[in-house]
Amino acid sequence: MADRFEQLKAKYQSVLNFIQSQGVQLQNVNMEGDKLLIRATAPSADLKNKVWDQIKLVDPSYSDLIADIQAPAAAAAAAAGGAPTPAARTYTVQPGDSLSKISKEFYGDANKYMKIFDANKDKLTDPDKVKVGTSLIIP
Repeated sequence: MADRFEQLKAKYQSVLNFIQSQGVQLQNVNMEGDKLLIRATAPSADLKNKVWDQIKLVDPSYSDLIADIQAPAAAAAAAAGGAPTPAARTYTVQPGDSLSKISKEFYGDANKYMKIFDANKDKLTDPDKVKVGTSLIIP
């Protein structure tokens, strides 16, 4: 088990280095079952997303990782009505849907479909192809 921990730590070392270089508070790194658990607190939602980008650079499926990255300062600011950070919504693709149809539904403008595509590049490879049942993040 200790060997697996060291292997996974080595695999995600670039993520751990990034966390430390960006002032993200690393709370703990340990094993949860056969997965590496990284728990951290980011000072902003933007930085939290950048940590996720780093994770996806190492392993797009991150099937051997549990990352619990919080951005409480951003959540607190939103709750206090401070920074207007709309909470990310999710939408499950229905039969007959397209990104432009979903974009029109959420933004009132079918041409903003690339916003949805960009937020879901981990699930989508082509803005013209969405699979029924896919859960999309609507930024």
